Order: sequence, then C-alpha cells, then structure tokens
Amino acid sequence: QVQLVESGGGLVQAGGSLRLACAASGRAFSNLVMGWFRQAPGKERDFVAGMVGSGGITDYADPVKRRFIVRRDTAETTVYLEMYSLKPEDTAVYYCAARDVVRWGGWDDAHRWTSYDFWGQGTQVTVSS
Repeated sequence: QVQLVESGGGLVQAGGSLRLACAASGRAFSNLVMGWFRQAPGKERDFVAGMVGSGGITDYADPVKRRFIVRRDTAETTVYLEMYSLKPEDTAVYYCAARDVVRWGGWDDAHRWTSYDFWGQGTQVTVSS
C-alpha cells in the first residue's frame, strides 16, 4: 500500500506561483510512477505532470509545459509540483497519484487517471484573474 497526502493549495492571483507537495509513505519513489492530475468542476480528471522511477524522468501536459515543474526531495519522501505563471484556467482540485513502476506502460498509459492505484485526497488551487 502507498499512502499519499497532498498539501500546498490555495488562492493566488493570475501570474503568481504555488508549490504543491505530495508526501508518500509505504513505497520508495524509485519503485513508483507518480502522477499529478487536476479536475475542474464539471470536467474530466486530466493529467498534469508525471515522474517515473529512480531516474526521475518527467512528462508534462501541453497546457502546463514550461510553467510547471515536478521535483522530488533527496530523501525521496515528497514529490512537489511547482506551478509558475498561473492562469485562471489552472483552477482545479489537484491530485497526486501513484502506481507500481513494474506496471509502467509508457507515457500514454501514464496520462490516464484510470492507470493509477493510489490517490491523495486532493488540494484546491484557485487562480483569480
């Protein structure tokens, strides 16, 4: 089992920054595919960013490329989503998710929220215009 707890959401003005944290326990990040997803009211849960295994290879959805960065701490207990140049359309509940890296099926698979086994509780991000 993997337990995920997000924190760091809040209200920010357009153009501002936020950093979300996802604290993980139960498995080392080197054994996990980590994903960040977001869901706005009435919309699908969309892939935002991901990080894979020990190499820490990352991928980003087009709307957030060059604005969001995924990092993990050296103790490999927390994954961060650093969000810059925030826009009102970034407003959503943000979730971190995990799955075992042995089930890695490529980034197309990792972009699907149904591919993940473990989820955090979500944290609200609101960007005002």
